[in-house]
Amino acid sequence: MKGAERERSGRPGDPAKGNPAPPPKTPSETTEVSPLATPMSSSLAFGARPVVVRGDHDLIRAIQGGDEDAFRELFERYERRAFGIAFQMLPNAESSRDVVQEAFLRVYRAIDRFDFRNAFTTWLYRIVVNLAIDALRKQALLRPAAIDDVGEVASSGPLPEDTLATNEVARLVRRILDRLPPKFRTVMVLRELQGLSSKEIASIVGTTHPTVRWRLHRARRIFKEEWERTVRGGDAR
Repeated sequence: MKGAERERSGRPGDPAKGNPAPPPKTPSETTEVSPLATPMSSSLAFGARPVVVRGDHDLIRAIQGGDEDAFRELFERYERRAFGIAFQMLPNAESSRDVVQEAFLRVYRAIDRFDFRNAFTTWLYRIVVNLAIDALRKQALLRPAAIDDVGEVASSGPLPEDTLATNEVARLVRRILDRLPPKFRTVMVLRELQGLSSKEIASIVGTTHPTVRWRLHRARRIFKEEWERTVRGGDAR
């Protein structure tokens, strides 16, 4: 009985008996929790580093320092866009792939001479466009003299973008673009299909902003004339 009384009187945490409650346990004294149960365990518990996206100029500097992975990253970042430009200027995917491969090969060879005052895309797209134009001329796919036979029209307008949902019309648009001389097709592709500004196009093709605007205006007129002629004549094949 006395032992029971001593046990009650000596019980910790009983203020009435002069025994204050012990302080709460610190995290180190509590039951150990696996790092896998914490919200940040997937990235920090095992020392993983956050993903850092390097800019184009950073990648170029890394390439100049011998980092081959940086060149692979730059290629993967812009290969699809470069192919899109080439494919909209050339008649087939094979020729477009050849142009893209050659363009990046030239980029790699001349990377040490890159001018950091310019955007990488301006340089790359200029190479792609020039190679595509060279390929067109070699394959004799265009009719340079046809521009002189196309009459003026009263007004000009944008491409019939609302009707491009059908494959038939998209194919016809491509066919008419194929008829344009390189300098006009280039500005049409870069502006109407790639969405670049006139100033960006000027940097790519190596001419002035007003010249690009004139070429674009002229190209739209030619395209509209050819479109109406083709539709009226039923020449959609």
